[in-house]
Amino acid sequence: MAELDRRDPSVTGSAFSDLGLTAKTAGCACCSPIQQTETGGTRHREADAIAGTASAEYSVDGMTCSHCVSSVTEELTAIPGVLDVSVELNRGVASQVRIISRRPVEARLVQEAVEEAGYRLASP
Repeated sequence: MAELDRRDPSVTGSAFSDLGLTAKTAGCACCSPIQQTETGGTRHREADAIAGTASAEYSVDGMTCSHCVSSVTEELTAIPGVLDVSVELNRGVASQVRIISRRPVEARLVQEAVEEAGYRLASP
C-alpha cells in the first residue's frame, strides 16, 4: 500500500504540516513523555573574545529538547556575573553547557542552578 502524503489536502481534508513532534521512545525530563533522537542545539553569541571573561564547560544529564535547554539557560544566566550560556543538546547522552562569565563561577552555584532547572551535572 502506498504511503499517504499528509500534506495533501485531498488526503486529510486540510493542509497538514508534520511538525516532527512524535518519536518512538519515552522520556523527556521536563515537558513530554517523548524523547527525540536527533541531535540539536542552541548557540548564543560567542563571548570568548571579550577581554576579562572566564569560560567553563559542564556536562548535564537529562536534557532532551529545546524546553530543557531554555530551563537550564534561564537558571544559569540568573547567576550573578554570567554573561552568556551556550548549550549543545545531545539527546540520550550528556549535553554540553558552556558558561561565559565576568569571573569564574563557583561549581556549587552551577550545580544548584542546574538542579533547580530539574537536571543534574554529569559525573566527570
